Amino acid sequence: MCDVITKSVYNVKSSVATEFINHEEILDTLEYAESNKNNKDLIEGILDKANQCNGLTHREAAVLLLCEDEELIHRMFTLAEDIKQRFYGNRIVMFAPLYLSNYCVNGCVYCPYHLKNKTIARKKLTQEEIRKEVIALQDLGHKRLALEAGEDPKNNPIEYILECIDTIYSIKHKNGAIRRVNVNIAATTVENYRKLKDAGIGTYILFQETYNKESYERLHPTGPKSDYAYHTEAMDRAMEGGIDDVGLGVLYGLNTYKYDFVGLLMHAEHLEAKFGVGPHTISVPRIRPADDINPDDFPDGVPDDVFQKIVAVLRIAVPYTGMIVSTRESQETREKVLHLGVSQISGASCTSVGGYADRLEGKKEKENTSQFDIDDNRTLDEVVNWLLEMGYIPSFCTACYREGRTGDRFMKLVKSGQIANCCQPNALMTLKEYLEDYASADTKFKGELLINKEVEKIPNEKVKKIVLEHLDELQEGKRDFRF
Repeated sequence: MCDVITKSVYNVKSSVATEFINHEEILDTLEYAESNKNNKDLIEGILDKANQCNGLTHREAAVLLLCEDEELIHRMFTLAEDIKQRFYGNRIVMFAPLYLSNYCVNGCVYCPYHLKNKTIARKKLTQEEIRKEVIALQDLGHKRLALEAGEDPKNNPIEYILECIDTIYSIKHKNGAIRRVNVNIAATTVENYRKLKDAGIGTYILFQETYNKESYERLHPTGPKSDYAYHTEAMDRAMEGGIDDVGLGVLYGLNTYKYDFVGLLMHAEHLEAKFGVGPHTISVPRIRPADDINPDDFPDGVPDDVFQKIVAVLRIAVPYTGMIVSTRESQETREKVLHLGVSQISGASCTSVGGYADRLEGKKEKENTSQFDIDDNRTLDEVVNWLLEMGYIPSFCTACYREGRTGDRFMKLVKSGQIANCCQPNALMTLKEYLEDYASADTKFKGELLINKEVEKIPNEKVKKIVLEHLDELQEGKRDFRF
């Protein structure tokens, strides 16, 4: 008796993971890209299409990713910079991760939180400890958080996450407030996603880690996360549960970057085809050293030049999607990719459980609870100062989420270019808040110069007048203006 091998079907609108992330389609795409990576006419045509800012297919983007022609790569980078400027201007949104608990029942071989790791200290924040963390983050100047927690139904149930969100939103310290809570927790049910939506979360973030099913199952040998289909289909359940904004990402270095790059774009296409709106953000983390994790044990590491190319081509392929680079990357690397497409970065991040309050009090961490080592250890003020020196507007804006500009409503505004009418004024006003409440003298001086320069670029005179009035009111002590 012989086995009958049936080729799986690629269906972008399917609800089945192996159909909308189809292995054969990815292999065919990479074969096509390899055979056309030096096809100058084709690549120039793809770049001409990309210049229309309507995005590219995963196959077109793969051709750009594999292109070896230096002249065309230069054009690619220039186009990425131009597209980023068209949609996001010189604004960079700031956020910080907040680790609630590192208890986890999974066996992920690339994460120190895995169940078998006996060297890392396990910790779960109480609501009082969360209060201290949030006050410490507010005292830095943060307004936007990304919640992180290991998967553990006993220690980190959905009820705990919901209680934490409620606590975070309730804390108002001095002029501080966390105005947007994004959530990065394990794949869950439609019912639980509805609960997160009702709790007022911003974006639900879930990294796929790798889209290669065979590699995924090898990297996740035990625990609920080992179910490839359940994990890959999580964003469908999240959107069915009413969450408008979702964030995708892979962990580059776990599998070949070419495969995961194509899989990521196929996932974005799937969400667009099925729900009418693609991902709100795409993150591009690379594997980092951690407690019992050595990146050298993973043979598919991504070098800096390839990393820059990934960022540039993603910006070209999904021009309307926010792109995130965290403090996993060094200052030098972040500087190189900012202009190529990145629109959000973390600052003064701490990947340990309870680390912000300890840092604020000048305490050294007693036990290691970190998920990974940070490569950019600067303070938030140093990061803001650095951005100002390069001509960027560090933005602490959360207005779109709070004004209901989410999901397809947000994307329509982005794709039409109208979002700048809100984003530019909001960025300047939230920067002014930061300068008044938290900045060093040098940062405040540079920030005021930039605000005075940028406010004159607001094209609508009525909006400009209102912004100038609000800037004066902010200086007098009033807070939280937004368009």
